[in-house]
Amino acid sequence: MHFEGKINIKQKRSEVWAFLIDAEAVSQCMPGLESIEIVTPNKKFRALGALGLGTVKIKMNSDVEWVELDAPNRATMKMNGTAPGSSIDVASEMLLADGADGSTDMEWSAEVKVLGTIASLAARLMKPVTQKLTGQFFTCVKKKLEK
Repeated sequence: MHFEGKINIKQKRSEVWAFLIDAEAVSQCMPGLESIEIVTPNKKFRALGALGLGTVKIKMNSDVEWVELDAPNRATMKMNGTAPGSSIDVASEMLLADGADGSTDMEWSAEVKVLGTIASLAARLMKPVTQKLTGQFFTCVKKKLEK
C-alpha cells in the first residue's frame, strides 16, 4: 500500500527537522504509542504500540531506523513491526523545503507491506485508519512546533 501527503508547518526547516528526527520528541505525537526505547540517538529506536483496526486491537513491537539523513532536506526511514502471527514493513521518506514566510513545506510518502493474520483486516481498514492516525500525528506535530 502506498500513502503520501503534504503539510505546511509554520516553523523554520531546521526546527522541523530537529523535532522529526528526535524519537523522544516525535513520540509525543505517535497515536497508540505505549513505550519507546532509544537504541541510537537520532538513528534507531524500538517502540511498543497498539493499533486499532475496527474492533480488533493489535499490540505491535517495532524497530525503526533512519536509513538516510540529509539534514535538513531529506530523510528515509524503515520500520519493521511484529504482532502475534503478523508483521508490517514500512519504508518512508520525508522531504523538507522552505515555505512562505519562514515556514516549512513537507512532503512524505510511505510504502507499507502487511503480512499474516492482520493482512485481511488491513486490506479493508488500513487506508482509513492510516489517514486518521496520520491526521492526528500531524495535528500534534504542528501544535508542538507552531507554539
